[in-house]
Amino acid sequence: MPSDLMLKTMNAVHRGIVKASGGRLGNTLAGMPVIELVTVGRKSGQERVCYLTSPVQRGDTLIVVASRGGDDRHPAWYHNLQAKPDAEMIRDGKRIPVHARTATPEERAELWPEVVRRARNYGGYQKKTSREIPLVLLEPR
Repeated sequence: MPSDLMLKTMNAVHRGIVKASGGRLGNTLAGMPVIELVTVGRKSGQERVCYLTSPVQRGDTLIVVASRGGDDRHPAWYHNLQAKPDAEMIRDGKRIPVHARTATPEERAELWPEVVRRARNYGGYQKKTSREIPLVLLEPR
């Protein structure tokens, strides 16, 4: 499982690539759009930013996967969204207010096969953990 340090380092490197390229690089990964998710820390109240891919989109709604690489714990950004679901995403340099919600069991049953078809690594992550990996819908406000 990725350590907190590894996850923070990966985000810092990605942020550096986006900044150094003036936003020309780092907007997609493995054919998926990459977004910066801006949340408010549930304990600190501080702004928190992380990079996520969206394997599935439904109109303006982006679906992100709270996999944490198959760890048995949910990622911090997921806990932050549970505490305060109104957040922002930065996509193509634009800051977009979003409301985040966890997919219902019916939505997840429909979306999960498509997620795994587009990014097989998520299927492997699910096999590593006993928790059901949540799908989060980021709906523009």
